[in-house]
Amino acid sequence: MPVLTRLIPSPVVVDIRRGALDDLSALLADQRISSNGKIAVAISGGSGLKLRDHFAPELPGADWYPVSGGTIDEAVKLADAMRGKRYDAVVALGGGKIIDVTKYAAARVGLPLVAIATNLSHDGICSPISTLDNDNGRGSYGVPTPIALVIDLDVIRDAPIRYVRSGIGDAISNLSAIADWELSHRETGEPIDGLAAAMARSAGEAVLRHPGGVGDDDFLVSLSEGLVMSGIAMSISGDSRPSSGACHEISHAFDLLFPTRAASHGEQCGLGAAFAMHLRGAHEGSAQMVETLRRHGLPVLPEEMGFTVDEFVQAVSFAPQTRPGRFTILEHLDLSDDEIRDAYADYAKSIGS
Repeated sequence: MPVLTRLIPSPVVVDIRRGALDDLSALLADQRISSNGKIAVAISGGSGLKLRDHFAPELPGADWYPVSGGTIDEAVKLADAMRGKRYDAVVALGGGKIIDVTKYAAARVGLPLVAIATNLSHDGICSPISTLDNDNGRGSYGVPTPIALVIDLDVIRDAPIRYVRSGIGDAISNLSAIADWELSHRETGEPIDGLAAAMARSAGEAVLRHPGGVGDDDFLVSLSEGLVMSGIAMSISGDSRPSSGACHEISHAFDLLFPTRAASHGEQCGLGAAFAMHLRGAHEGSAQMVETLRRHGLPVLPEEMGFTVDEFVQAVSFAPQTRPGRFTILEHLDLSDDEIRDAYADYAKSIGS
């Protein structure tokens, strides 16, 4: 009997709108996630603490767990604290670090996760991956996809605008990541999952071409949906390939080489994507990225992130070491430092800097 369809791991609920959190207790009960309200809620020290005061009366059976950072040790600590308490589910209430920590902890104790994103800084809100700091720097860990995802636009608007801008850079970088995946398919025979690629590409294109700005609900919905689709694309492919190529290698290099000075993930990925598109000769695509990044106030040059050209060259040169075995335009061209410097000069000239 041939397999005519496949099951796609994805949330049973995706609620993106103004006032979505007002119906949180009803969502938990109606979806049979926790009809008795016996849940653990992991919160950040910032936005999460403020929301706890608001939701504690609505969730009288919940236990609240503050999370202080995005490390593997913090995730293990959270899992140990929840173990044996007979919770129905775990709720992650906060930004990307809180959701990543809680995804890992929920997987460790075998509980479903409800992700409530308080900002849109990157596509990890719905991905099957937890990115956590460890003794060797930073690692990616496979975890189940959240069973439900809630994004309240009122809460998103209260977050610093830099988080929305970061999400824009991460979403747009999908287009460079897909180009790298296609390059690897041609050069190395790496298989491409067409559905995963289509979802990631659609997510990136929707944000790239949307005429609105960070103050528009319609744009915030498109960005939210794009980040969710990026996460589901990763679930379909079984890894981060649909959303991570040279753009993310460059971002990881900044994180590792300049840990105290690194910019936001999305800012670094946006710049990395625009430069990677230039490297592969897709100058029109690179120009479109630059125009969109500039319109939303994101950097398109390393100096705009506080880095020198020499530091950018160093990061691009080091980038392939951050993802051994991944083939992108950087591995394909295998540029020397002088060639990277020349390519950057061409890129900077082409965007009118």
